[in-house]
Amino acid sequence: MPCRLKIAHRTGHSYDGVVMSSYNEARMMPLTFPGQNTLDARIEVSPHASIFRYRDYWGARVVAFDIQDQHDELAVAATSLVETSPPIAPPAGLSWAELAAPVVADRWVEYTIPTARTRPDAELATIAADVTAGQDPATAARTLADWVRDTLEYVPGVTGVNTSAHEAWLDRRGVCQDIAHLTLLMLRARGLPARYVSGYVHPQGAAAEIGETRTGESHAWVEWWNGAWTAWDPTNGVPVGEQHVVVARGRDYDDVPPLKGIYSGPPSTSIGVTVEVTRMA
Repeated sequence: MPCRLKIAHRTGHSYDGVVMSSYNEARMMPLTFPGQNTLDARIEVSPHASIFRYRDYWGARVVAFDIQDQHDELAVAATSLVETSPPIAPPAGLSWAELAAPVVADRWVEYTIPTARTRPDAELATIAADVTAGQDPATAARTLADWVRDTLEYVPGVTGVNTSAHEAWLDRRGVCQDIAHLTLLMLRARGLPARYVSGYVHPQGAAAEIGETRTGESHAWVEWWNGAWTAWDPTNGVPVGEQHVVVARGRDYDDVPPLKGIYSGPPSTSIGVTVEVTRMA
């Protein structure tokens, strides 16, 4: 049965004085694709700003806006209503020889090459090969995701948005962003095209009471390609399903930040992030 979720996401910045102008992009509006249908999505910006909407290279819905009036705080609130579906069984998948074919490498090259956040080293590449020895690609992908989940302890606050997968690996701690990045590193090191997914997760999913608002999370997970895209949440060790809402996909976090921009003025601090999720049906 589909699950209908209402999401309220609020974030922004507070400045140590007056800002003369700022230029921003928000990726906070969920996508529509088979298994997820966005019924309504809107973004409100304070102070008032003219908004320009477009799709970026990776397919995300972007709201771009600039503020030319003096201000000491920027607040962005996104509200959406989304229908999601339970997870579907992944396809049987390809062989390693089929994945290594030039046509696959050409098609998905952007999801196979390392990024600054997912650059492997010899030790991790060796581990990826060793823990999946003798396994087919579909099994290997799950094995690597489970290995990362067992290896990195989930500890909020020990890493930041600029932490790389290798730094999290050295510390053996991180959050969902770090777990997703390290999973991508391992999948790509093994030869599987893989991408970073940002969105939201309901803490209970279809088990939640209708009409009850819960504190949700901005979340990150991965998708790997093995003849078709398979979505997996390595932080929770579950397939992506009705409790997940996809907002954006890319090579790593740098392609999908919920809010980024530049401004002219004094230093800033985040006003925090709140996500509230209500199951409507």
